Amino acid sequence: MSFTNFHGHTHYCDGKGTAAEYADAAIAQGMPVYGFSTHAPLPYEVLWTMKEEEAEKYVAEVAQAKEKYKDLIQIYTGLEVDYIPETAGPGHECIQKLGLDYTIGSVHFVDFFPNGHPWEIDGQHTLFLEGLQQIFKGDIQQAIKRYYALIRKMVQEDPPDIVGHLDKIKIQSEDGNLFSEEADWYRDAVEETLQAIQARGLIVEVNTRGMYKKKTIDPYPGPWVLERMRTLDIPIMLNSDAHHPREIIACFEETAKLLLDIGYNHCRILLNGKWQDVAFTIKGIDYASS
Repeated sequence: MSFTNFHGHTHYCDGKGTAAEYADAAIAQGMPVYGFSTHAPLPYEVLWTMKEEEAEKYVAEVAQAKEKYKDLIQIYTGLEVDYIPETAGPGHECIQKLGLDYTIGSVHFVDFFPNGHPWEIDGQHTLFLEGLQQIFKGDIQQAIKRYYALIRKMVQEDPPDIVGHLDKIKIQSEDGNLFSEEADWYRDAVEETLQAIQARGLIVEVNTRGMYKKKTIDPYPGPWVLERMRTLDIPIMLNSDAHHPREIIACFEETAKLLLDIGYNHCRILLNGKWQDVAFTIKGIDYASS
């Protein structure tokens, strides 16, 4: 048994390694399926996104790996696409023309600084605090509510196949001192977002990157959100958000155990060209169940 991973970056953005190097690592792990999702281009100066002029090269490189390893592993081509209203999203023409197998939709930016540059909410904490003051006058509730409102807007108006790292903004909470996940207003914002996701039938990834990068002790989203998702029967996918080939199954066993304890025993993956719900254990996916 082995896992799958559909959230993996490459040298075209802030990832390290070629498509072939990730494919080699996936094959070494016994994965029958691997998905690439490099950061899609943005019309801003952002250090960690792919350049627009390289998008077709990226698709071609993944296609080459797909052909080279076709007898060893199924490879799928995706992008992690930022959602910025009227600017970027999974449904934009520049994304659709690439002929992708899937998209992960993520919110990394919430509104704009006075100079017109978008406010990145999952970067350095000092930058987070600057945006909080300049854009929201220090009102953390309004900032967090706006973050979840943007996710809902993406889900409702420009839905991806997979919702990326749903509650990642929690890394800025200062261990609960800046805002608490226990607060009613926070839980209400999450609940409204989960209801929107359920209504659209989208997959929510369970992303382990915060754990192996020592930013969180839990995945994105955390246990209480996952418990509510299970009640709502929202499908999940276990992803590592790998930026290096060695990260492709980082923290998967402990996260799989958490999911099983919550009551999830199937995840949704691309397999044989279609979305399928397959059983999993702490050791990986049970492909015989597909």
